[in-house]
Amino acid sequence: MTTVVWFKRDLRVSDHAALAHAAAQGDVIPLYVFEPEYWAQTDVSGRQFDFVLESVGDLDAALRALGVRLVVRVGSVVDVLQNLKDSLGFDAMISHEETGNAWTFARDLDVAAWSAANGVTWREFTQSGVVRRLNGRDGWAKQRNAFLRQPQVDVPAGLTGPVLSSDDVPRLVVADHCPERQRGGRQMALSLLGSFLTERGQNYRKDMSSPVTGEWSCSRLSPYLAFGCLSGREASQAAAARQREVKGTREGWGGSLKSFQARLAWRDHFMQKLEDEPALEHLCLHSAYEDMRPKVPDAERLEAWEKGETGIPFVDACMRYLAATGWMNFRMRSMLMAVASYHLWLDWRVTGLHLARQFTDFEPGIHWPQSQMQSGTTGMNTVRIYNPIKQGKDQDPTGVFTRRWCPELTSVPDEFLQEPWTWDGSDTVLDKTYPAPIVDVLDAARAARERVWAVRRGAAFRDEAKRVIHKHASRKDPQGHFVDDRNPRRPRKAEASPAKDSRQMGFDF
Repeated sequence: MTTVVWFKRDLRVSDHAALAHAAAQGDVIPLYVFEPEYWAQTDVSGRQFDFVLESVGDLDAALRALGVRLVVRVGSVVDVLQNLKDSLGFDAMISHEETGNAWTFARDLDVAAWSAANGVTWREFTQSGVVRRLNGRDGWAKQRNAFLRQPQVDVPAGLTGPVLSSDDVPRLVVADHCPERQRGGRQMALSLLGSFLTERGQNYRKDMSSPVTGEWSCSRLSPYLAFGCLSGREASQAAAARQREVKGTREGWGGSLKSFQARLAWRDHFMQKLEDEPALEHLCLHSAYEDMRPKVPDAERLEAWEKGETGIPFVDACMRYLAATGWMNFRMRSMLMAVASYHLWLDWRVTGLHLARQFTDFEPGIHWPQSQMQSGTTGMNTVRIYNPIKQGKDQDPTGVFTRRWCPELTSVPDEFLQEPWTWDGSDTVLDKTYPAPIVDVLDAARAARERVWAVRRGAAFRDEAKRVIHKHASRKDPQGHFVDDRNPRRPRKAEASPAKDSRQMGFDF
Protein backbone atom coordinates (compact mmCIF):
# COMPACT_ATOMS: atom_id res chain seq x y z
CA MET A 1 0.00 0.00 0.00
CA THR A 2 1.28 3.46 -0.90
CA THR A 3 0.21 6.46 1.21
CA VAL A 4 0.76 10.14 0.49
CA VAL A 5 1.81 12.10 3.57
CA TRP A 6 0.91 15.71 2.89
CA PHE A 7 3.09 18.04 4.96
CA LYS A 8 1.70 21.48 5.77
CA ARG A 9 2.49 23.27 9.05
CA ASP A 10 4.25 20.16 10.40
CA LEU A 11 7.73 20.31 8.90
CA ARG A 12 9.41 17.59 11.00
CA VAL A 13 9.63 13.80 11.29
CA SER A 14 9.55 13.64 15.11
CA ASP A 15 6.25 13.41 16.99
CA HIS A 16 4.56 13.17 13.59
CA ALA A 17 1.49 10.94 13.87
CA ALA A 18 0.63 11.14 10.17
CA LEU A 19 4.07 9.97 9.03
CA ALA A 20 4.27 7.18 11.59
CA HIS A 21 0.81 5.87 10.69
CA ALA A 22 1.60 5.91 6.98
CA ALA A 23 4.91 4.12 7.53
CA ALA A 24 3.11 1.33 9.35
CA GLN A 25 0.91 0.76 6.26
CA GLY A 26 3.69 0.41 3.67
CA ASP A 27 5.32 2.72 1.16
CA VAL A 28 5.22 6.47 1.78
CA ILE A 29 5.24 9.47 -0.55
CA PRO A 30 6.16 12.50 1.59
CA LEU A 31 4.77 15.56 -0.19
CA TYR A 32 5.12 19.29 0.27
CA VAL A 33 3.40 21.66 -2.14
CA PHE A 34 4.43 25.27 -2.65
CA GLU A 35 1.13 26.85 -3.66
CA PRO A 36 1.46 30.02 -5.78
CA GLU A 37 -2.06 31.12 -4.89
CA TYR A 38 -1.31 30.89 -1.18
CA TRP A 39 1.87 32.94 -1.56
CA ALA A 40 -0.19 35.60 -3.38
CA GLN A 41 -2.37 36.17 -0.30
CA THR A 42 -2.18 39.49 1.54
CA ASP A 43 -1.05 38.00 4.88
CA VAL A 44 2.17 36.34 3.67
CA SER A 45 5.63 37.73 3.04
CA GLY A 46 9.08 37.01 1.72
CA ARG A 47 10.49 36.41 5.18
CA GLN A 48 7.95 33.67 5.78
CA PHE A 49 8.61 32.13 2.37
CA ASP A 50 12.35 31.99 3.01
CA PHE A 51 11.81 30.46 6.46
CA VAL A 52 9.54 27.77 4.99
CA LEU A 53 11.97 27.08 2.13
CA GLU A 54 14.76 26.49 4.65
CA SER A 55 12.51 24.34 6.82
CA VAL A 56 11.43 22.22 3.85
CA GLY A 57 15.09 21.66 3.00
CA ASP A 58 15.76 20.54 6.56
CA LEU A 59 12.76 18.19 6.41
CA ASP A 60 14.04 16.68 3.17
CA ALA A 61 17.39 15.94 4.82
CA ALA A 62 15.64 14.22 7.74
CA LEU A 63 13.53 12.08 5.40
CA ARG A 64 16.54 11.11 3.30
CA ALA A 65 18.20 9.84 6.47
CA LEU A 66 15.15 7.58 6.91
CA GLY A 67 15.28 6.27 3.35
CA VAL A 68 12.98 8.43 1.22
CA ARG A 69 13.03 11.84 -0.43
CA LEU A 70 10.59 14.65 0.11
CA VAL A 71 8.60 15.25 -3.07
CA VAL A 72 8.39 19.02 -3.54
CA ARG A 73 5.90 20.28 -6.10
CA VAL A 74 4.71 23.72 -7.18
CA GLY A 75 1.04 24.29 -8.04
CA SER A 76 -2.41 23.76 -6.59
CA VAL A 77 -2.65 20.79 -4.23
CA VAL A 78 -5.57 19.30 -6.16
CA ASP A 79 -3.61 19.42 -9.44
CA VAL A 80 -0.53 17.92 -7.78
CA LEU A 81 -2.56 15.12 -6.23
CA GLN A 82 -4.30 14.41 -9.52
CA ASN A 83 -0.91 14.11 -11.22
CA LEU A 84 0.31 11.67 -8.57
CA LYS A 85 -2.95 9.74 -8.76
CA ASP A 86 -2.65 9.38 -12.54
CA SER A 87 0.95 8.18 -12.35
CA LEU A 88 0.87 6.03 -9.20
CA GLY A 89 -2.74 5.20 -8.46
CA PHE A 90 -2.56 5.77 -4.68
CA ASP A 91 -5.80 5.61 -2.69
CA ALA A 92 -4.77 6.89 0.78
CA MET A 93 -3.52 10.24 2.06
CA ILE A 94 -2.70 11.37 5.58
CA SER A 95 -1.95 14.80 6.99
CA HIS A 96 -2.19 16.79 10.19
CA GLU A 97 -5.09 19.10 10.95
CA GLU A 98 -4.36 22.75 10.26
CA THR A 99 -5.88 25.89 11.76
CA GLY A 100 -4.94 28.29 9.00
CA ASN A 101 -6.38 31.31 7.29
CA ALA A 102 -9.58 31.42 5.24
CA TRP A 103 -7.67 30.52 2.07
CA THR A 104 -6.20 27.31 3.48
CA PHE A 105 -9.60 26.38 4.91
CA ALA A 106 -11.17 26.71 1.46
CA ARG A 107 -8.29 24.79 -0.09
CA ASP A 108 -8.81 21.92 2.35
CA LEU A 109 -12.47 21.77 1.35
CA ASP A 110 -11.39 21.47 -2.28
CA VAL A 111 -8.95 18.69 -1.37
CA ALA A 112 -11.66 16.86 0.57
CA ALA A 113 -14.01 17.08 -2.42
CA TRP A 114 -11.30 15.83 -4.78
CA SER A 115 -10.45 12.94 -2.45
CA ALA A 116 -14.07 11.84 -2.23
CA ALA A 117 -14.54 12.06 -5.98
CA ASN A 118 -11.37 10.09 -6.72
CA GLY A 119 -11.67 7.30 -4.20
CA VAL A 120 -8.86 8.56 -1.98
CA THR A 121 -9.24 8.14 1.77
CA TRP A 122 -7.91 11.28 3.44
CA ARG A 123 -7.27 11.02 7.17
CA GLU A 124 -6.20 13.94 9.35
CA PHE A 125 -4.42 13.61 12.71
CA THR A 126 -4.34 16.07 15.58
CA GLN A 127 -0.99 17.71 16.25
CA SER A 128 -1.85 20.30 18.89
CA GLY A 129 -4.24 21.08 21.72
CA VAL A 130 -6.81 22.43 19.27
CA VAL A 131 -10.02 20.37 19.27
CA ARG A 132 -12.28 20.36 16.24
CA ARG A 133 -16.07 20.70 16.36
CA LEU A 134 -16.41 22.06 19.90
CA ASN A 135 -19.77 23.43 21.03
CA GLY A 136 -18.26 25.52 23.83
CA ARG A 137 -15.20 25.80 26.02
CA ASP A 138 -16.41 23.64 28.91
CA GLY A 139 -14.08 20.66 29.12
CA TRP A 140 -11.67 21.91 26.47
CA ALA A 141 -8.73 22.21 28.85
CA LYS A 142 -9.06 18.61 29.95
CA GLN A 143 -8.85 17.43 26.35
CA ARG A 144 -5.96 19.74 25.57
CA ASN A 145 -3.95 18.71 28.62
CA ALA A 146 -4.60 15.01 27.99
CA PHE A 147 -3.19 15.37 24.48
CA LEU A 148 -0.09 17.16 25.76
CA ARG A 149 0.54 14.35 28.27
CA GLN A 150 0.38 11.57 25.68
CA PRO A 151 3.73 10.03 24.69
CA GLN A 152 5.33 11.56 21.64
CA VAL A 153 5.04 9.59 18.42
CA ASP A 154 8.25 7.71 17.61
CA VAL A 155 10.19 8.48 14.45
CA PRO A 156 9.81 5.54 12.03
CA ALA A 157 12.87 3.26 12.02
CA GLY A 158 12.97 3.55 8.25
CA LEU A 159 10.81 4.54 5.30
CA THR A 160 10.31 3.08 1.85
CA GLY A 161 8.65 4.56 -1.19
CA PRO A 162 9.02 5.38 -4.87
CA VAL A 163 11.68 7.79 -6.04
CA LEU A 164 9.91 10.77 -7.59
CA SER A 165 11.13 14.02 -9.05
CA SER A 166 10.70 17.39 -7.37
CA ASP A 167 10.03 20.77 -8.94
CA ASP A 168 12.41 23.68 -8.83
CA VAL A 169 10.84 26.21 -6.49
CA PRO A 170 10.70 29.74 -7.91
CA ARG A 171 10.38 32.79 -5.68
CA LEU A 172 6.62 32.96 -5.24
CA VAL A 173 6.49 36.15 -3.21
CA VAL A 174 8.45 39.38 -3.37
CA ALA A 175 11.53 39.32 -1.17
CA ASP A 176 11.52 41.73 1.75
CA HIS A 177 14.50 43.12 3.61
CA CYS A 178 14.75 41.28 6.93
CA PRO A 179 18.48 41.05 7.64
CA GLU A 180 18.14 39.57 11.15
CA ARG A 181 15.44 37.01 10.38
CA GLN A 182 15.60 33.67 12.18
CA ARG A 183 16.66 30.77 9.98
CA GLY A 184 14.20 27.93 9.41
CA GLY A 185 14.53 24.23 10.13
CA ARG A 186 14.25 21.76 12.99
CA GLN A 187 17.93 21.81 13.84
CA MET A 188 17.67 25.51 14.68
CA ALA A 189 14.56 24.80 16.74
CA LEU A 190 16.29 22.11 18.80
CA SER A 191 19.30 24.34 19.39
CA LEU A 192 17.07 27.17 20.65
CA LEU A 193 15.00 24.83 22.83
CA GLY A 194 18.13 23.46 24.44
CA SER A 195 19.73 26.83 25.10
CA PHE A 196 16.47 28.24 26.44
CA LEU A 197 15.88 25.40 28.91
CA THR A 198 19.45 25.29 30.17
CA GLU A 199 20.67 28.88 29.98
CA ARG A 200 18.68 31.67 28.36
CA GLY A 201 15.34 31.01 30.04
CA GLN A 202 16.42 31.37 33.65
CA ASN A 203 15.04 34.92 33.91
CA TYR A 204 12.29 34.45 31.33
CA ARG A 205 9.46 35.51 33.62
CA LYS A 206 11.19 38.77 34.52
CA ASP A 207 12.85 39.60 31.21
CA MET A 208 10.25 38.70 28.58
CA SER A 209 8.34 42.00 28.73
CA SER A 210 11.18 44.18 27.46
CA PRO A 211 12.59 44.15 23.93
CA VAL A 212 16.00 44.81 25.48
CA THR A 213 16.09 41.60 27.55
CA GLY A 214 13.44 39.57 25.73
CA GLU A 215 15.55 39.08 22.63
CA TRP A 216 17.84 36.83 24.71
CA SER A 217 15.56 35.50 27.45
CA CYS A 218 12.55 34.54 25.31
CA SER A 219 12.70 31.06 23.81
CA ARG A 220 12.47 32.40 20.23
CA LEU A 221 10.65 29.18 19.29
CA SER A 222 7.54 30.84 17.85
CA PRO A 223 8.32 30.47 14.10
CA TYR A 224 9.34 26.85 14.61
CA LEU A 225 6.09 26.10 16.41
CA ALA A 226 4.10 28.04 13.81
CA PHE A 227 5.43 25.94 10.93
CA GLY A 228 5.71 22.72 12.88
CA CYS A 229 9.49 22.27 12.92
CA LEU A 230 8.84 21.52 16.58
CA SER A 231 5.56 20.27 18.03
CA GLY A 232 3.90 21.96 20.98
CA ARG A 233 3.93 18.64 22.78
CA GLU A 234 7.70 18.35 22.33
CA ALA A 235 8.20 21.83 23.78
CA SER A 236 5.84 21.21 26.69
CA GLN A 237 7.30 17.86 27.62
CA ALA A 238 10.87 19.14 27.38
CA ALA A 239 9.94 22.02 29.68
CA ALA A 240 8.24 19.60 32.07
CA ALA A 241 11.37 17.47 32.23
CA ARG A 242 13.41 20.56 33.02
CA GLN A 243 10.89 21.56 35.69
CA ARG A 244 11.48 18.26 37.43
CA GLU A 245 15.23 18.81 37.29
CA VAL A 246 15.13 22.28 38.89
CA LYS A 247 12.38 21.57 41.41
CA GLY A 248 13.36 22.87 44.81
CA THR A 249 16.11 25.17 43.56
CA ARG A 250 16.05 28.93 44.07
CA GLU A 251 17.63 30.01 40.83
CA GLY A 252 14.53 31.46 39.15
CA TRP A 253 13.91 28.51 36.89
CA GLY A 254 10.70 27.36 38.57
CA GLY A 255 8.72 30.50 37.91
CA SER A 256 10.14 31.00 34.44
CA LEU A 257 9.32 27.48 33.29
CA LYS A 258 5.83 27.78 34.75
CA SER A 259 5.31 30.94 32.71
CA PHE A 260 6.60 29.22 29.59
CA GLN A 261 4.13 26.35 30.07
CA ALA A 262 1.37 28.93 30.50
CA ARG A 263 2.39 30.49 27.20
CA LEU A 264 2.06 27.13 25.48
CA ALA A 265 -1.42 26.71 26.95
CA TRP A 266 -2.47 30.20 25.88
CA ARG A 267 -1.17 29.44 22.39
CA ASP A 268 -3.62 26.55 22.01
CA HIS A 269 -6.36 28.59 23.68
CA PHE A 270 -6.16 31.36 21.08
CA MET A 271 -5.79 28.99 18.15
CA GLN A 272 -8.96 27.28 19.33
CA LYS A 273 -10.83 30.56 18.85
CA LEU A 274 -10.14 30.71 15.12
CA GLU A 275 -10.85 26.98 14.81
CA ASP A 276 -14.27 27.53 16.42
CA GLU A 277 -15.09 30.74 14.53
CA PRO A 278 -13.14 31.16 11.27
CA ALA A 279 -15.01 34.37 10.46
CA LEU A 280 -13.13 36.29 13.14
CA GLU A 281 -10.29 36.65 10.65
CA HIS A 282 -12.54 39.12 8.82
CA LEU A 283 -15.35 40.14 11.19
CA CYS A 284 -15.38 41.58 14.70
CA LEU A 285 -16.01 38.87 17.26
CA HIS A 286 -18.75 41.08 18.72
CA SER A 287 -20.81 42.58 15.89
CA ALA A 288 -21.47 45.84 17.75
CA TYR A 289 -17.90 46.92 16.94
CA GLU A 290 -18.15 46.30 13.22
CA ASP A 291 -18.63 49.94 12.23
CA MET A 292 -16.79 51.56 15.13
CA ARG A 293 -13.67 52.41 13.12
CA PRO A 294 -13.49 53.59 9.49
CA LYS A 295 -13.08 50.68 7.08
CA VAL A 296 -10.89 52.89 4.91
CA PRO A 297 -7.95 53.90 7.09
CA ASP A 298 -6.29 57.28 7.33
CA ALA A 299 -3.54 56.70 4.78
CA GLU A 300 -1.07 59.12 6.39
CA ARG A 301 -1.40 57.57 9.82
CA LEU A 302 -1.19 54.04 8.47
CA GLU A 303 1.96 54.76 6.48
CA ALA A 304 3.62 56.48 9.44
CA TRP A 305 2.86 53.52 11.71
CA GLU A 306 4.07 50.96 9.16
CA LYS A 307 7.35 52.79 8.56
CA GLY A 308 8.04 53.58 12.20
CA GLU A 309 7.60 57.29 11.68
CA THR A 310 4.76 58.18 14.06
CA GLY A 311 6.90 60.58 16.09
CA ILE A 312 6.36 58.38 19.17
CA PRO A 313 9.91 57.09 19.73
CA PHE A 314 9.30 53.74 21.41
CA VAL A 315 6.58 52.80 18.90
CA ASP A 316 8.84 53.71 15.99
CA ALA A 317 11.78 51.81 17.47
CA CYS A 318 9.65 48.68 17.87
CA MET A 319 8.27 48.89 14.34
CA ARG A 320 11.73 49.29 12.85
CA TYR A 321 13.10 46.44 14.95
CA LEU A 322 10.25 44.19 13.81
CA ALA A 323 10.89 45.05 10.16
CA ALA A 324 14.55 44.12 10.52
CA THR A 325 14.15 40.94 12.58
CA GLY A 326 10.70 39.48 11.90
CA TRP A 327 10.19 39.09 15.65
CA MET A 328 9.02 41.15 18.61
CA ASN A 329 8.52 40.32 22.27
CA PHE A 330 4.97 39.85 23.50
CA ARG A 331 4.25 43.12 25.29
CA MET A 332 5.55 45.24 22.44
CA ARG A 333 3.44 43.30 19.92
CA SER A 334 0.41 44.15 22.00
CA MET A 335 1.45 47.78 22.30
CA LEU A 336 1.97 48.16 18.54
CA MET A 337 -1.50 46.84 17.78
CA ALA A 338 -3.10 48.86 20.56
CA VAL A 339 -1.48 52.11 19.44
CA ALA A 340 -2.65 51.49 15.87
CA SER A 341 -6.19 50.67 16.98
CA TYR A 342 -6.71 53.24 19.72
CA HIS A 343 -4.35 56.18 19.34
CA LEU A 344 -4.37 56.15 15.53
CA TRP A 345 -7.93 54.76 15.29
CA LEU A 346 -7.09 52.35 12.46
CA ASP A 347 -9.14 49.26 11.66
CA TRP A 348 -7.58 46.04 13.02
CA ARG A 349 -8.01 44.22 9.71
CA VAL A 350 -5.69 46.62 7.90
CA THR A 351 -3.03 46.90 10.58
CA GLY A 352 -3.32 43.19 11.34
CA LEU A 353 -2.39 42.35 7.76
CA HIS A 354 0.75 44.47 7.96
CA LEU A 355 1.84 42.81 11.19
CA ALA A 356 1.03 39.38 9.75
CA ARG A 357 3.51 40.04 6.95
CA GLN A 358 6.11 41.40 9.35
CA PHE A 359 6.03 38.40 11.70
CA THR A 360 8.13 35.48 10.52
CA ASP A 361 6.13 33.48 13.08
CA PHE A 362 2.71 34.48 11.70
CA GLU A 363 0.15 31.97 12.95
CA PRO A 364 -3.40 32.86 11.82
CA GLY A 365 -5.04 31.09 14.75
CA ILE A 366 -3.18 33.27 17.20
CA HIS A 367 -2.76 36.45 15.22
CA TRP A 368 -6.36 37.29 14.39
CA PRO A 369 -7.93 36.62 17.81
CA GLN A 370 -5.10 38.63 19.34
CA SER A 371 -5.52 41.46 16.82
CA GLN A 372 -9.12 41.77 17.92
CA MET A 373 -8.32 41.40 21.61
CA GLN A 374 -5.78 44.23 21.49
CA SER A 375 -8.25 46.36 19.48
CA GLY A 376 -11.15 45.96 21.89
CA THR A 377 -13.57 44.26 19.48
CA THR A 378 -14.16 40.92 21.24
CA GLY A 379 -16.87 42.08 23.63
CA MET A 380 -15.40 40.11 26.52
CA ASN A 381 -11.90 41.43 27.17
CA THR A 382 -10.92 44.40 29.29
CA VAL A 383 -10.15 47.46 27.17
CA ARG A 384 -6.38 47.81 27.45
CA ILE A 385 -4.89 50.98 26.00
CA TYR A 386 -1.13 51.04 26.34
CA ASN A 387 0.58 54.33 27.02
CA PRO A 388 3.57 54.09 24.63
CA ILE A 389 5.49 56.79 26.47
CA LYS A 390 5.21 54.91 29.77
CA GLN A 391 6.04 51.63 28.02
CA GLY A 392 9.19 53.19 26.62
CA LYS A 393 10.29 54.42 30.02
CA ASP A 394 9.43 51.12 31.73
CA GLN A 395 10.74 48.67 29.13
CA ASP A 396 13.71 50.66 27.83
CA PRO A 397 14.79 52.63 30.89
CA THR A 398 18.30 53.38 29.61
CA GLY A 399 17.10 54.21 26.11
CA VAL A 400 19.54 51.79 24.50
CA PHE A 401 16.85 50.12 22.37
CA THR A 402 15.15 53.36 21.29
CA ARG A 403 18.44 55.04 20.39
CA ARG A 404 19.62 52.05 18.36
CA TRP A 405 16.52 52.00 16.16
CA CYS A 406 15.83 55.74 16.11
CA PRO A 407 19.32 57.22 15.63
CA GLU A 408 17.74 60.54 14.64
CA LEU A 409 17.22 61.12 18.38
CA THR A 410 20.93 61.06 19.25
CA SER A 411 20.95 64.66 20.45
CA VAL A 412 17.88 64.30 22.69
CA PRO A 413 18.78 64.04 26.41
CA ASP A 414 17.86 60.81 28.17
CA GLU A 415 15.10 62.34 30.27
CA PHE A 416 13.27 63.53 27.16
CA LEU A 417 13.95 60.56 24.88
CA GLN A 418 10.47 59.02 24.99
CA GLU A 419 8.71 62.38 24.60
CA PRO A 420 11.17 64.67 22.78
CA TRP A 421 8.49 67.29 22.12
CA THR A 422 8.79 68.30 25.79
CA TRP A 423 12.50 69.13 25.39
CA ASP A 424 13.50 72.78 24.97
CA GLY A 425 15.67 71.89 22.00
CA SER A 426 12.99 69.87 20.21
CA ASP A 427 12.83 72.36 17.34
CA THR A 428 16.28 71.19 16.25
CA VAL A 429 15.01 67.64 15.76
CA LEU A 430 11.24 67.43 15.25
CA ASP A 431 10.12 67.67 11.65
CA LYS A 432 13.78 68.01 10.67
CA THR A 433 15.57 64.72 11.34
CA TYR A 434 12.64 63.02 13.14
CA PRO A 435 8.86 63.54 12.74
CA ALA A 436 6.74 65.34 15.28
CA PRO A 437 4.09 63.07 16.84
CA ILE A 438 1.11 62.57 14.53
CA VAL A 439 -1.29 62.45 17.50
CA ASP A 440 -1.38 63.67 21.07
CA VAL A 441 -0.94 60.39 22.96
CA LEU A 442 -3.09 61.24 25.97
CA ASP A 443 -5.90 62.97 24.06
CA ALA A 444 -6.08 60.16 21.47
CA ALA A 445 -6.28 57.50 24.17
CA ARG A 446 -9.02 59.38 25.99
CA ALA A 447 -11.12 59.74 22.85
CA ALA A 448 -10.67 56.09 21.94
CA ARG A 449 -11.67 54.88 25.39
CA GLU A 450 -14.87 56.91 25.27
CA ARG A 451 -15.78 55.51 21.83
CA VAL A 452 -15.15 51.90 22.84
CA TRP A 453 -17.06 52.09 26.09
CA ALA A 454 -19.98 53.80 24.39
CA VAL A 455 -20.46 50.68 22.31
CA ARG A 456 -20.44 48.42 25.37
CA ARG A 457 -23.51 49.99 26.95
CA GLY A 458 -26.92 48.43 26.51
CA ALA A 459 -28.71 45.08 26.92
CA ALA A 460 -28.21 44.04 23.31
CA PHE A 461 -24.45 44.24 23.73
CA ARG A 462 -24.52 42.10 26.87
CA ASP A 463 -26.65 39.41 25.26
CA GLU A 464 -24.21 38.86 22.43
CA ALA A 465 -21.26 39.11 24.81
CA LYS A 466 -22.66 36.15 26.75
CA ARG A 467 -22.62 34.05 23.58
CA VAL A 468 -19.03 35.06 22.86
CA ILE A 469 -17.93 34.18 26.40
CA HIS A 470 -19.60 30.77 26.25
CA LYS A 471 -17.91 29.92 22.99
CA HIS A 472 -14.49 31.51 23.38
CA ALA A 473 -13.63 32.57 26.95
CA SER A 474 -11.00 30.73 28.93
CA ARG A 475 -12.01 28.55 31.86
CA LYS A 476 -9.48 29.28 34.57
CA ASP A 477 -9.20 28.92 38.29
CA PRO A 478 -8.20 31.91 40.45
CA GLN A 479 -4.52 31.06 39.90
CA GLY A 480 -4.95 31.36 36.13
CA HIS A 481 -4.76 27.63 35.39
CA PHE A 482 -6.97 26.16 32.69
CA VAL A 483 -9.48 23.78 34.28
CA ASP A 484 -12.21 21.35 33.32
CA ASP A 485 -15.42 23.22 34.04
CA ARG A 486 -17.45 20.05 34.08
CA ASN A 487 -15.96 19.48 37.53
CA PRO A 488 -18.20 21.48 39.90
CA ARG A 489 -15.51 21.53 42.56
CA ARG A 490 -13.31 23.74 40.39
CA PRO A 491 -14.28 27.45 40.29
CA ARG A 492 -14.90 29.23 37.01
CA LYS A 493 -13.38 32.45 35.86
CA ALA A 494 -14.47 34.06 32.61
CA GLU A 495 -12.06 35.99 30.43
CA ALA A 496 -13.47 39.43 31.10
CA SER A 497 -10.23 40.24 32.92
CA PRO A 498 -7.60 38.27 31.03
CA ALA A 499 -4.59 36.95 32.86
CA LYS A 500 -1.37 38.86 32.37
CA ASP A 501 0.07 35.98 30.38
CA SER A 502 -2.63 36.36 27.72
CA ARG A 503 -1.82 39.95 26.79
CA GLN A 504 0.33 39.33 23.80
CA MET A 505 0.42 39.28 20.01
CA GLY A 506 1.75 36.21 18.29
CA PHE A 507 2.90 34.28 21.36
CA ASP A 508 6.58 34.85 20.86
CA PHE A 509 7.51 32.78 23.95
